[in-house]
Amino acid sequence: MPKPTPFHARIQPLCESYDWSIWAGQYAVRAFDVCHEREYNAFRQATGVIDVSPLFKYDIRGPDAAQYLSWITVRDLSTLKVGRSTYLCWTDEQGKVIDDGTCSRIAEGHYRLTAAAPMHHWFTDNARGYTVTIEDVSERYAALAIQGPTSRDVLRSISRDIDVDGMRFFGVQEGMLAGIPAVVTRTGYTGDLGYELWVEQHHALTVWDALFESGDRFGIHPAGLNALDVCRIEAGFLMMGVDYTGAFDALIESQKSTPDELGLGWMVKLERSPFIGQSALRYERKSGPSVSTVGLEIDWVALEELYGRHGLPAALPATAWRDSVPLYKSSRQVGRATSGSWSPILKKNLALARVDSRHSKLGTCLDIEVTVEWARATVPARVVKTPFYDPPQKKAVDSNV
Repeated sequence: MPKPTPFHARIQPLCESYDWSIWAGQYAVRAFDVCHEREYNAFRQATGVIDVSPLFKYDIRGPDAAQYLSWITVRDLSTLKVGRSTYLCWTDEQGKVIDDGTCSRIAEGHYRLTAAAPMHHWFTDNARGYTVTIEDVSERYAALAIQGPTSRDVLRSISRDIDVDGMRFFGVQEGMLAGIPAVVTRTGYTGDLGYELWVEQHHALTVWDALFESGDRFGIHPAGLNALDVCRIEAGFLMMGVDYTGAFDALIESQKSTPDELGLGWMVKLERSPFIGQSALRYERKSGPSVSTVGLEIDWVALEELYGRHGLPAALPATAWRDSVPLYKSSRQVGRATSGSWSPILKKNLALARVDSRHSKLGTCLDIEVTVEWARATVPARVVKTPFYDPPQKKAVDSNV
């Protein structure tokens, strides 16, 4: 049986659709309404709030915490300052990505690492020789993501000693929210201005109530996974288990990926202290990855024409899709689109994809498979830059931007 999150008592009565999913063994709303449109618009036009408590969370403490984290992840955490967070991934000895998440340096010698999958066993197995403690705090802390152009206003209205206006992108602060001790990070999965709030679970409902009481005038709205999925595709964010398979979950080698193959090579600095997978990644860099992750813009006019040949209007899934779709170049398969969605704000049909690297150059035209009336066909899809959607307020400190 799935478990309720600490916010379930508030979320359950609001879920009029009864559309639930299971995330890490806990209840998660797909959409509060029959359609996720209002929730998506909250993320993009006001403030959407999503319960992200099912994320796995690990507190790493001790004098060797920075050195230990620099060993198990591809980032050099010795340079991460107190009050800063970073996005990272970690790999196995062959340089294949196990998972990705964020790491926040909350205080001197205190870091919090998030993951999509349970990682306590692997983290502890690789801690030998380091003076650190690794605590799984997944159930201790509740977490909310508040995302959207007015999220700063909402957060400011319930904080007293957190400098919301001065907090930079990927900043971290400890303070009081509605009288409750909390950690606030300027992070999120929507590609917009946003924050994540981390509080002990017995304080969860107090923080929820304060947010929605103060945030009403800023257009606050609860949101589910369907709206989040559209936003994360617009932002070009990958999802483990969808856009890539974690090394521990892969059945065969070809299902695994390196950071360079996932477009995460920018976070890998090979000329530094040793880390797990370093030798394999150094070897790959000599020749470059054979597979690349790209963004695609699917030709809408061609899609309409294809449906029109069957006497039908063009049709798209109501939600973001996660089933891999073949990609072709000159009638030969060269990759697959892993997830995609119609973007309401950009008015474009978007996808994330894995393709042979020789076909990954911006502007390359590929063909994506489309099935209409049980007949397979293709329409053009052009390789474009990601993120597809990158609003100025995402990184801006000035609340007037």
